[in-house]
Amino acid sequence: MNMLNKLDHRWIRLTLGQHWITALVSSKLSTIPPEPVIPSKKPFKVELVGGKRYSWCSCGHSKKQPFCDGAHKTKAQGLSPLRFVPEKDSTVWLCGCKYTNNQPYCDGTHKQDFIVSAPLHGQTNS
Repeated sequence: MNMLNKLDHRWIRLTLGQHWITALVSSKLSTIPPEPVIPSKKPFKVELVGGKRYSWCSCGHSKKQPFCDGAHKTKAQGLSPLRFVPEKDSTVWLCGCKYTNNQPYCDGTHKQDFIVSAPLHGQTNS
């Protein structure tokens, strides 16, 4: 969606020059958060401790899946981990594909074609 109308473009072009338009439009487009990568096509079975704070990786870049190791700060700026505290000790399935609609828990999205046919993060096509 372009936030500037034709008059705005004309005024900016006449006042600041063409290169500022490109910078302004580019900055608007770069605010869209990146898509997560898929580190696993299956959920992670984990034992959670009630009252403990967890950070679920939402970007897929963490090497400590399914939990965050801070990789989003350099590899997926715009995505943040989901912090949560379970009420009681429990065994749960945390999403591995990062596309669940019930974050951080698996909802079966990994069974959909767009996940099944996608490459895993770090996988090469050779």
